[in-house]
Amino acid sequence: MATITFDTHVFVKKLKAVGFTEEQAEVFAAEQARLIEDQLATKHDLLELETNLRREIKQSELLLQAKMSESKAEMVRWVVGVGMLQITLITALLLRLLPG
Repeated sequence: MATITFDTHVFVKKLKAVGFTEEQAEVFAAEQARLIEDQLATKHDLLELETNLRREIKQSELLLQAKMSESKAEMVRWVVGVGMLQITLITALLLRLLPG
């Protein structure tokens, strides 16, 4: 993970220059450094997240395609089965209706 550089010493000097006490400036600088480290994402973080999301999306697409193919094959089996049943029933009815 890449890090963001935050110079607390320079920040403290700037705060003191505008009227903060040494203690206030140090506490504020320490809190800013913590927030930056804990909360900000770097370009590297975002690229890593993007890569992971693209990989997960691709895996989901492949899984969905496999399930769709499986469903299509099952539907074909049902249609063929029902078609064979219809042919059998029609043939039986025709044989029954024909004089013989």
